[in-house]
Amino acid sequence: MDAGKAGQTLKTHCSAQRPDVCRWLSPFILSCCVYFCLWIPEDQLSWFAALVKCLPVLCLAGFLWVMSPSGGYTQFLQGALVCSAVGDACLIWPAAFVPGMAAFATAHLLYVWAFGFSPLQPGLLLLIILASGPYLSLVLQHLEPDMVLPVAAYGLILMAMLWRGLARGGSAGWGALLFTLSDGVLAWDTFAQPLPHARLVIMTTYYAAQLLITLSALRSPVPKTD
Repeated sequence: MDAGKAGQTLKTHCSAQRPDVCRWLSPFILSCCVYFCLWIPEDQLSWFAALVKCLPVLCLAGFLWVMSPSGGYTQFLQGALVCSAVGDACLIWPAAFVPGMAAFATAHLLYVWAFGFSPLQPGLLLLIILASGPYLSLVLQHLEPDMVLPVAAYGLILMAMLWRGLARGGSAGWGALLFTLSDGVLAWDTFAQPLPHARLVIMTTYYAAQLLITLSALRSPVPKTD
């Protein structure tokens, strides 16, 4: 679902109306290829590993700077992408897990603000709570006491981001859904029990999610020029 939906959305934007989209997305695609080709072992902690992991998301922030007209929505997305890159770097080092989680929580809050609150759709929020709440409660049972509050707060913020993304619809909704899936797999793999191919699932859904949310900003075909 992740690669297929992202590919379909990308194909739509790479049309005659937006001939520069694929060209300006090429750094993101190339940096993703570098990440998956190198596949640096998780026990090799280095700034190079952090850079390789962060680069695709930073490329998306640069893509928005070029392709999307200035405006509040784009600026919030760029801020969220930068915060996500900080979170990516922090998660390279296990000791920086909490700061990394805080960086991603900030990114989700920026996404919530960007997506807005109209239409409100409170029924959708109720469905998300009913679907995600039991899973979050199950994850919390595997945590050390000092981690329960931070992870619970992050989970609630993630639910809010999913709610507003789905309410906005389009590629933002699919991106929010994939982001939630990525974090759900990450949480279980980290706190409950290791999952087979967890890292591959986490990173493919994560990069696809960030791409889909980024593409939701493309409402004008005119890129910035010097």
